[in-house]
Amino acid sequence: MSISAYLFKYIDINPKELLAKGALAKKISMDKLQPFCRDVPEYEIAKFSGGTRFRNGDTIMARITPCLENGKTAMVNILEPGEVGFGSTEFIVFRAKEGYTDPNFVYYLVKSSFVRDPAIKSMVGSSGRQRVQTDVVQNLIVPFPSLLEQRKIASILKSLDDKIALNTAINDNLAA
Repeated sequence: MSISAYLFKYIDINPKELLAKGALAKKISMDKLQPFCRDVPEYEIAKFSGGTRFRNGDTIMARITPCLENGKTAMVNILEPGEVGFGSTEFIVFRAKEGYTDPNFVYYLVKSSFVRDPAIKSMVGSSGRQRVQTDVVQNLIVPFPSLLEQRKIASILKSLDDKIALNTAINDNLAA
């Protein structure tokens, strides 16, 4: 059974993280994300001077055109436990709330039409530089199944993504 609720009640949007200016950290640039690909394929080590901060298990979604329309959304999976990374100011960060949402479910929800379509429609700004209005996204009313159901749904979708990643790696190896 699902409960329809505001997104911000079940998911933290742009949660606060501390990272000292000048600290070396893992950086995920927008150009590193692959369209409609869950995993972060690469990162760089850079000095933090600003940008969106996140932890493993967070979902990052592009908030600028055409990156959002092109499917630049990923689940952060390149950090060590307790480590904070950073990336483009053009990301919106989504974090599961302990006891309410499953991090994998959050990723699949964010990349679904429940979140993507209204986010795209909310874009404002000059042509070619339009951005998602974060308040529109956090105030979306979306269906939230129970935590157990979220885990079941996410498990099925994750196993499919895992299989796609394995097949891609095999194909890349064959091409090499």
